[in-house]
Order: sequence, then structure tokens, then C-alpha cells
Amino acid sequence: MSTLMSRRDLEFLLYEWLEVDSLTSRARFADHSRETFDAVMDLSADIAQKCFAPVNKKGDANPPYVDATGQVVLPSEIGDGLAQFRRAGLLAGSFDEALGGMQLPTVVNRAAMTWFQAANAAMSSYYFLTAANANLLARFGTAEQIDSWVRPMLDGRFTGTMCLSEPQAGSSLADITTKAVAQADGTYRVTGTKMWISGGDHELTDNIVHLVLAKVAGGGSGVKGISLFIVPKYLTDGTRNDVALVGLNHKMGHRATTNALLNFGDGTYTPTADSGAVGYLVGTEHRGLAYMFHMMNEARIGVGLMATALGYAGYLASLEYARTRVQGRSIAGEDSAPVAIIEHADVKRMLLAQKSYVEGALALGLYCSKLVDEAETTTGPERERANLLLDILTPITKSWPSQWCLEANNLAIQVHGGYGYTTEFDVEQYYRDNRLNPIHEGTHGIQGLDLLGRKVTMHDGAGLTLLRDTIDDTIRRARTTPALATYADELATTLDQLVTVTARIWSAQDRAASLANASIYLEAAGHIVIAWIWLDQLLCVGDLDGAFYDGKRSAAQYFFRYELPRVAPQLTLLAQLDRTTLDTDPTWL
Repeated sequence: MSTLMSRRDLEFLLYEWLEVDSLTSRARFADHSRETFDAVMDLSADIAQKCFAPVNKKGDANPPYVDATGQVVLPSEIGDGLAQFRRAGLLAGSFDEALGGMQLPTVVNRAAMTWFQAANAAMSSYYFLTAANANLLARFGTAEQIDSWVRPMLDGRFTGTMCLSEPQAGSSLADITTKAVAQADGTYRVTGTKMWISGGDHELTDNIVHLVLAKVAGGGSGVKGISLFIVPKYLTDGTRNDVALVGLNHKMGHRATTNALLNFGDGTYTPTADSGAVGYLVGTEHRGLAYMFHMMNEARIGVGLMATALGYAGYLASLEYARTRVQGRSIAGEDSAPVAIIEHADVKRMLLAQKSYVEGALALGLYCSKLVDEAETTTGPERERANLLLDILTPITKSWPSQWCLEANNLAIQVHGGYGYTTEFDVEQYYRDNRLNPIHEGTHGIQGLDLLGRKVTMHDGAGLTLLRDTIDDTIRRARTTPALATYADELATTLDQLVTVTARIWSAQDRAASLANASIYLEAAGHIVIAWIWLDQLLCVGDLDGAFYDGKRSAAQYFFRYELPRVAPQLTLLAQLDRTTLDTDPTWL
């Protein structure tokens, strides 16, 4: 059995629960079948286990550095593994056939990618961002831009990045100072500094396509003046663009993913008289943030799935360890022979917690990925429904797995005991690698503000209403099954409380107080959503026999008895519009 991902769970979620093979009835996916989906899964699992997993520890122990020539140096095995991925054509999996893609459903493509994320999160990140970059340009770029930049990225010859943050302005994009000035030839000259650029410089591919947010004069203040530019490392004629590596950041995890501080247009590669990095405008001026959100929202679901994959790998590793590690005796009979630690109640508690987190998170990530497919292949009300549900679920799908699958990694270390804290075992690296995901693509605080401040109020609350109706549908069906009726009632009560508290929060007419505890709201809503996801899976399980289905029932029972009850006190606090954090003077801290 693989200790990276569970093929059985992926098959259950894809085919038994989500019924993704039904997507082949739609024109976009008509050339596919379960056989082609399985072939992609087989290929992904094979390359991940043979070419990515064996390099995971080496990349962690030998992080990138800049040599005397100014080039970034990485272990050669990373390039070799990425070459195998490139030759398999997996990067173009969900893209149009006209671009050389396979037109796979997004849900299948993302399920396949979890193998790579579990096997080697740092290596997978190079092409993870590249796919999101290419998706943005395929939607908003010109035909010339698609030919020049998207096609080489899908071939794996180029990689792509997103350049948002700056040293003085992390997530506060209104405060960026990078500027772009239009030229007579239709290009722009971009000057400024960008920070935290994953994959920002390396020698793994022929070129790096940076998507850069910059301000153009005349756009107004704040985010209104932001435009989006393609700023490649090398121009189409092979000339080095004025994109200079200032240095690499050294992280506690994802150590084999280069993370760069870049200067654009500082004169390193161009004469002062012609200063500025050459940039190509994407779309129209001053709409850059709207375009970038297309990439960011895709990346947010991807980050949630990466957190899930790392949590899943840790769970499977600790499960295998618990089955083979003999220590202690049964409490029921102290004179008995030593037993495997999986026999101890507290170890089973930790394993059940991990299972409930990672399997719930995986189901949510794939559910949202299927919504992407539904939005792309339908029209009218069905498309509107998919997009609206995706809007409200995206901050949860990013943040909940990032928080709770990290906790799964924490428990995986605990199951291993002292061994788990050593570098000889994988689980300590899984934890370090996963610790980035609560920060990646917007912190919990940012996602909480997005959910409570925007998503539940947009369109007069239509998103929250739709989510409630969707969960209520599952509750109604579950109430007809005696074994699930109690779960359904508990979820209904908590869901009603969430809706009531949401109205209470916004009735105060005090935006600062309403949003002061947005992160707690995000966590509470996330637990409710995962409880719904578990209940919906149980409806699919029904009365089917076997250890796999019994495991689903046990994990769901754990979540409803140990996790869902956490929500009520959080909602009570939220209803009070508590001002503790607002009223604390910084000098008191």
C-alpha cells in the first residue's frame, strides 16, 4: 500500500461519490472515459513514487543556492524528475486540445496532482504555479501572448510565477510601488521589487514567465491603478530581460522550491538609458487585480489540496508506523504480551482525527474542483449556481485544510513518538512543508475577511443562502436514513446557528466589530462544511460492507462527536461581537 495517497479513497470520491465519469456525457470531455481517467491516475502515481518521492529528502537537505556566476543551483535529480513529468504531458492535463492539452476534467487532473504534492511538495510547486499562470493567460491573453508564453509553459519548457508582494507591502496590494510606463512600441517598462516569488529564479527550464502586478499612471489610487504584465526572464529573441535575482529566501519547509527577491528594471541587464524590464500588458490597463484573482482563486484551491496531500501522506505514514510499532500492553490486561501501538485508544484517537481531517479535506477539494468543471461546461442558472457556490467555498477550501491537515501532521509526529521528531522519518518534513500553506495565497485572516466581509454578503447574501440550501438538501436526505438522522439533526442545528449569527454580526452596523473575529467565523463555517461533506459521503456509503466503508463511518462519527461540537461556543462568541482584540492597546502587548 502506498504511504503517499490512498488510491482507494480517490476512486471512492471520484467515481462512487462525485460520479465524475458522468462528465464524459458533456462535449468537452466526450473523448474520455473512466479508463482514461484511471490511466492518468496510474501514470501520476507511478512518476510521483519513482521520480518525486525519492528526491524529497535530498531537496530538503540541499536547498538551492546562488553560485559564483549568479546562477541558482539545485540537486540535479529535481530537474530529472521534472523532466519525467514534462515528458508525460501532465502539465497540460486540463487545458484545451487546441493548446496541446488533454481536456481532462479539472477534478480528475487535481486528483492526479495530489500524488505529486504528497510525494514532493517542493518539486510539485514549480509546475503547480506554472499551470495557474498559463490558465490566466489562456483566458485573458492575446493570441500572440498565448503562442509566445502559454504553449511553451504547457510543454514544460517554461515555468511561470505570480509576482504580487513587495518588501514593504506583503498582502496589502494597494500599497505596491512597482510601476509600468507605456512605450511607443506597445510594450511597457516595469520597475520595482517583488518578494516571496516561488520559482522566481532557477535553471530548470529555458525561461520563466513572471506575471507582475504594477501601477500605471492614471488608474487612480489603491488597487484601482494596478495592471498586470507578462515580464519574462528572457525575451522572445533570447535577450536577457532586466529581471535580476537579488537573493533567495531560506524557508523551514518547501526548501527545494526557490523563493526569490527580484528586482525589475534596476539596470542589471539593460543600459540605464533604456531602464526598465520589458513587460507586456495583459488585457486592459487598471484591471490587473481582477485578472490576477483568476490565478489566485485557482491557486487557493490548489493550496488547500497541497495541504491535504501532505496531511494525507503524514496520516498514512503514521498509520503504517502504528501498525508495526510494538510498545506497551493492553489496559484491559496488564499481564498480556506487548501490542502494536495501534491497539491503544489514544493512538486510535489521533489516527481517527487525522483520517477525519484529511479525507474530509480531500473530498471538499475535489467537490470544488468538480464545480469548476460544471461552471465551464454549463450555461444559465446551472453555471451561475456552480460559480456562486465556488465563490463562497473557496476561502474555506484554502484555509480549512491548511489549518487542520497541518494538525494532522502534528498528530502524525505524535503517533511516531520521539522518532517522529527526527529527520530519519518523513513526518517531520511533512509538517515543515505544510506549515507554509496557512500563509500561502492569503493567510487565515485574509480568507476570513474574504468569507465574512465579502462572500456571505455578496448579492444580498445569495452565496450563503445557496450554501445553506445545498447543505439542507443533504440533511433532508440523511434524515430518511435512521443511522444518519442524529448527524443530520446536529448539523441542521449548527447550520441554523451559523445563519442566525451571521445576520447578528452584520446587524450591528459596526464593520470593525463585525470583522474583528473573522478568522473564528472562517474556522466555524469550515467545520460545518466538512461535517456536511462527511454526511454526504455517508449517504453514498449507505450500508455497503467492508473495512473501507466501516472506516468512512468511523471517521465521520469521530468528526460529529469530537469536532462539530467545537463550533457552538465559537458561534456564541461571534454573536457577542466581542471587542477584546479591537480594544487591546498595542502598548499592553
